[in-house]
Amino acid sequence: MASIKCNLSTLMGTKRLKITDMHEKTGMARDTISSLYNEKGKGITFEVLTKLCTALDCQTGDLLQYIPDKIEE
Repeated sequence: MASIKCNLSTLMGTKRLKITDMHEKTGMARDTISSLYNEKGKGITFEVLTKLCTALDCQTGDLLQYIPDKIEE
């Protein structure tokens, strides 16, 4: 099944940011950040995407990645 991968942990690691740092930068709930960081989120709003991209100085394509189904030959 195709899926969407959240690269928040990778981006935060590159910038050496902790969940607490992101909470302070974005004002978002720690639970929301933690859920996305651990790829447990069920969905994401444009508001959350905007806050994360602003805090990380990135584009939505850096944060989210589409993983298509593997086609067996």
